[in-house]
Amino acid sequence: MFRPKKLNINIKYTTMAKQTTTGKIKPKKDAAENLRDFLIDGLKDLYWAEKALVKNLPKMKKNATSPKLQQAIEKHLEETQNQVIRLEDAFKAMDEKPKAQKCDAMDGLLKEAESIMKETEPGAIRDAAIIAAAQKVEHYEIASYGTMATYAKLLGEKEVKR
Repeated sequence: MFRPKKLNINIKYTTMAKQTTTGKIKPKKDAAENLRDFLIDGLKDLYWAEKALVKNLPKMKKNATSPKLQQAIEKHLEETQNQVIRLEDAFKAMDEKPKAQKCDAMDGLLKEAESIMKETEPGAIRDAAIIAAAQKVEHYEIASYGTMATYAKLLGEKEVKR
């Protein structure tokens, strides 16, 4: 009869539990020290995310079979290109150089979109998968822009908020 090695599993579990419940996360050397820094970090994430979308939306459009879906993706691409420009304006309003900082969340969403396209046959099922992936991206954007707008409002950064 096969018996799993409970001792090894318990040791790993205990080690992970100690790290989770007792360990504080040490900030990086360049960690944000105030809300303005955190806003700029958020803008850098969004800038990376929007630029990554500009590269990836054409793939989604090419893999969509529904003309309406292709049009919706094309419209989103145009909006995304405008968002890149608006983010550049936000950086300028804060006297910062536009800089992209890898956005792990968007990177994960785009990897998932690519994966589901590989896992589905072209047609209605793939189109549904592309719609699901696009909705996740859109919800991420809504949450991120809402948060950055709130920070900008708190800081009195009217140009950035707009």
